[in-house]
Amino acid sequence: MKILFLFLDGIGLGEDNPETNPFLRANMPLLESLLGGKKMTRSAAPFEGETISLKAIDPNLGVKGLPQSATGQAVLLTGINIPAELGYHYGPKPNPEVAQYLNGQTIFSSTVNAGRKAALLNAYPPRYFDGIDSGKRLYSSIPLALTNAGIPLFTEKDYFAGTALSADFTGEGWRDFLGFPDAPIFDPENAGVNLGSLARHYDFSFFEYWASDYAGHKQDMPWAVRQLETFDGVLKGLLANWQNEDGLILLTSDHGNMEDLGTRKHTAAQVPLLLFGDKTKRDAFADVSDLAGIAPTINRLLL
Repeated sequence: MKILFLFLDGIGLGEDNPETNPFLRANMPLLESLLGGKKMTRSAAPFEGETISLKAIDPNLGVKGLPQSATGQAVLLTGINIPAELGYHYGPKPNPEVAQYLNGQTIFSSTVNAGRKAALLNAYPPRYFDGIDSGKRLYSSIPLALTNAGIPLFTEKDYFAGTALSADFTGEGWRDFLGFPDAPIFDPENAGVNLGSLARHYDFSFFEYWASDYAGHKQDMPWAVRQLETFDGVLKGLLANWQNEDGLILLTSDHGNMEDLGTRKHTAAQVPLLLFGDKTKRDAFADVSDLAGIAPTINRLLL
């Protein structure tokens, strides 16, 4: 049993309003075909198909205020209702109170402790490590959990070797923004094929996509639409290179944001829990209703 966790930062299930919701504007033929012709909005959930399930789950966790990245991601990785224990949502980077939960209690740690293989499939550029080493940059919850589990982050060498992926899927950012003119470039579909190939090397693999949250904060509709259309291509390649017997693909988010470009802030919208794979494996998540239910279910399936 293998699980690939696709984390899309700041993706909620929004209203059927094309003025504010890029999911209504984006051309996503594959995902929409899998959802019975529906766009991925609040009205589409719940949905149960032959190979796909869509649930709406709660990121608010009974705590006042809008959900935030550090606590939301930490809940996804631990299954602990950290905002309820602390009394607040927090982000974007974990403070010491949040960080304490990310050492020894995460999916990464439990997978490693069980003698299984886990990885974060993103490659990080040299400037990222320079920022961490200098103290000018803090780990976000996901890389902090990974490094606390004793798993190294992938570097530009891994990206050039084809053993890790660019955070934008295609690698264009490595050329355009990171100063690597010879960086490999992939079209979305081939990026998805690569993602599936890499994920099969691990019992639990994780991919973090954060540009969706940035587009939401910037209220940038054209950029948001391009991201979604790129992701649909990635999904096409991924599913073409992933058989149900390979395991389960899970997609979710930490909070809403990009689904409502009428605001720069996070939203209280429910987030999608999108599952691809054999129905018996998808059914393991049938009772999951919020972010805290995901990690325990993954652990039961893997361990």
